[in-house]
Amino acid sequence: MKKAILSAFILMFAVSTLLADGYEVGDKATDFNLLNVDGKMVSMRDLDEAKGVILIFTCNHCPYSKLYEDRIIALDHKYKFNGYPVVAINPNDSIRQPEDSYSKMQERAEEKGFTFPYLVDADQSITRAYGASYTPHVFLLEKEGNDFIVKYIGAIDDNAKNPEAVQEKFVENAIHSLFKGEDPEVSYTKGIGCSIKWAETQ
Repeated sequence: MKKAILSAFILMFAVSTLLADGYEVGDKATDFNLLNVDGKMVSMRDLDEAKGVILIFTCNHCPYSKLYEDRIIALDHKYKFNGYPVVAINPNDSIRQPEDSYSKMQERAEEKGFTFPYLVDADQSITRAYGASYTPHVFLLEKEGNDFIVKYIGAIDDNAKNPEAVQEKFVENAIHSLFKGEDPEVSYTKGIGCSIKWAETQ
């Protein structure tokens, strides 16, 4: 039964990626230089000690993003000291979705006690480059030399609504494969989330 569920997740993701631009597993990910909620600019090249990055496109308003906030904080606590910190990016246009404005991001980060950078992709260029299509959408990256290589794309786990009912922790499983020097057994999954709110001029 678990294998059937996994197969369904993988198939749905494979179909959706045929219709969208962006990265595939194995691609080199572009760096960024984006504004954090603390007023400082953050890029992956700043993460000197990192072995990789748990890059998550997420936001304030999406109910699915809210459901995953505590799990995202837990991922950062669990893995940043092993070299895989969380970096969150808000991909949404704040004119279309005012709740995702920079000031609201600052409020949310303080309210929830985010332990990771929460960056704003103001022109949505990084969101387009990666091919993020919903929130939350994960891109697990591994550092190889000076490059960050995409190793996993998709959902955090297999149950957005109930963390107690999670059977497959996709991101954690992928990281543990990387710890062993292996590629993740499951490298693509299809998650459930809110669509990206693109600027109307684009």
